Amino acid sequence: MGKHKKHIAIIAGGYSSEYSISVESAEEVIKSIDPERFNSTIVEITKEGWFANRGSDKYPIDKNDFSFGTNGTSQKFDGVFNAIHGTPGEDGTLQAYFELINMPYTGCDSFCSSLTSNKFACNNMLRSMAIPIAKSILVRKGDSINADEILAHVDLPCFVKPNNGGSSCGINKVNQAEQLFPAIEDALNEDSEAIIEAFIKGRELTCGLVRKKNEFIVFPLTEIVTKNEFFDYEAKYTPGVADEITPADVPDDVRSQCEVLSKKIYEILGCKGIVRMDYILNDKQLYFLEVNTVPGMSTKSIVPQQIRAKGMTTSEVYSLLLDEIL
Repeated sequence: MGKHKKHIAIIAGGYSSEYSISVESAEEVIKSIDPERFNSTIVEITKEGWFANRGSDKYPIDKNDFSFGTNGTSQKFDGVFNAIHGTPGEDGTLQAYFELINMPYTGCDSFCSSLTSNKFACNNMLRSMAIPIAKSILVRKGDSINADEILAHVDLPCFVKPNNGGSSCGINKVNQAEQLFPAIEDALNEDSEAIIEAFIKGRELTCGLVRKKNEFIVFPLTEIVTKNEFFDYEAKYTPGVADEITPADVPDDVRSQCEVLSKKIYEILGCKGIVRMDYILNDKQLYFLEVNTVPGMSTKSIVPQQIRAKGMTTSEVYSLLLDEIL
């Protein structure tokens, strides 16, 4: 039998509107993880319960130590590969749980995950470190909302989006003042806080990167060209609505500016694992939009495209992530 293979839980599902995308990511990950080195089991985490999927059988997870029982034996994991987008996998909730039970997991720690899932807090921290970011304002459920005050700070057009969670639901572009209230209401249906952000015209670029020991591997940039008004849920997940061009056709100085900025943001936030940073390129200036700490990993997703464009395989990259944590 040789060396003991490490048993990896690939966590999938979650409680957000990106549940099905997460399940697709996990199915790709289990195909890509090196079977010579790792045994993998998909663990689905839903509001109904946590279950290890073995073929068509489901086994409940014991949350005391994240194990499950089959035929009278307890199956334990050596580490967790996180493929949950949104809550509770991208906002620090599960990270804190895994830290409590000393279970190694891929990706950012609980503090970095909760900070980055709160866009307003994350942007303020980065702005204080001189990262270029659009102006924004935060409103909470129950606040009295003064449209004039908001529009004095953030001009039209602007974006209104839920502050927490990485999903594209509840996001609207507001072109006229009378659209502001309905857009805020829409965002507050998804979340208890809404962020109103100045619109910056430009090209949308995204940069995936991972740190291996002390060096960065930065993947080729992707440009997102959408036929919709912006890269919304439909554009993200409907074939033909958005074109993702990897590597992006941008001048070398823009590419190196993007790489330098992405590494700097990764270090400021204390990221771990693979992250994807989104930007708007206005003229020659890049503005930071947001960081995805659990980027999509289905074959159609952007980071796997970038990994292939770099001449690497997802299998190599996943082995690298797992080696870092085990």
